[in-house]
Amino acid sequence: MRAAVLEKNKVSIREITLPKVGDNDILIKMKACGICGSDIEKVFGNYGMKSSRIGHEPAGEIIEVGKQISNFKKGDRVFVHHHVPCYSCKFCYNGDYTMCDKYQSSNIEPCGLSELILIPEWNVSRGGVVKISDNISYDHAALIEPVACCLRSLDKINVKKAETIVIFGGGPTGLMHMILLRCSGISQIIIVDINDFRLNYAKKIEPSIWTINLDKLGNVDLTEKIHSIVGNDGVDKSIICTSSKSAFVQSLEITRRGGTISLFGVPPKDNGSIIDLNLIYSKELKIIPSYATSEKEIHQAVKLMENKIINLEPLITHRFNLENSNKAFQSAHKADESMKIIIVNE
Repeated sequence: MRAAVLEKNKVSIREITLPKVGDNDILIKMKACGICGSDIEKVFGNYGMKSSRIGHEPAGEIIEVGKQISNFKKGDRVFVHHHVPCYSCKFCYNGDYTMCDKYQSSNIEPCGLSELILIPEWNVSRGGVVKISDNISYDHAALIEPVACCLRSLDKINVKKAETIVIFGGGPTGLMHMILLRCSGISQIIIVDINDFRLNYAKKIEPSIWTINLDKLGNVDLTEKIHSIVGNDGVDKSIICTSSKSAFVQSLEITRRGGTISLFGVPPKDNGSIIDLNLIYSKELKIIPSYATSEKEIHQAVKLMENKIINLEPLITHRFNLENSNKAFQSAHKADESMKIIIVNE
């Protein structure tokens, strides 16, 4: 079978031998898998986490189930979560599921960008396979994981109605945050980026938002521009949906005293940023990282899609066949005419 693998900053298609399906494993045919910002960082950047596998947003059809499995059957349409916690360690007991050792070491084989994907017993037995209804397309199901990540991010910063919020980064997860925030009744959303295509795209989806292109501010700095929109106190919350180091530094300036900053985008390793700790201290800023997602948010995302609460179709701009994965990654990295890119296996 074919799978996309990372080789020296390039995505290649290779023939992979799939391990035998065990009595408690599941084998699916991948139908759709999204390209994530962390995937792009692994290929083109300096990814700060451990894994070098690409593709972790797969959905597909079960084609084989282990002999001991009774709650899934051949033909079931499913979403697959690549990381699953143990639910019994000190991290899980405290609700920090993404910090669980097993969460960070568990995975699917060989990756999400593969014709066939083996879901091991660990994942199957701990909620890593979720049935999806017929009214969720496979393309949309490939967005379940990133939407769930955004839901967790927003839950952690305790979003309240009528707050003012800045989103740094107008890519797919930035716009997913925007869509979810509108559902939460947020009064004022500002998206900051340097990419006109993405800013204009966000405006088409949600015309009432403000957009700021950092490269076109002229003699006005970002703090002045934000104050002209929301007042001199600054925004209530900033959400950083980019790996840019400068975005975090800027968020310290524009977030009001006592405000909150969500560190959502994956920062590069050894970034060497010089942070003004006195500014964080004197403003009593709350900085809350949000890494990945848990089973709770996965099911929340599924419900939002099943009940048509959120419309994610406008986010999908491109679909590539598995064979063209490298071209898909190049398009996602360039980002001058793309938003969410889906790899399909037809």
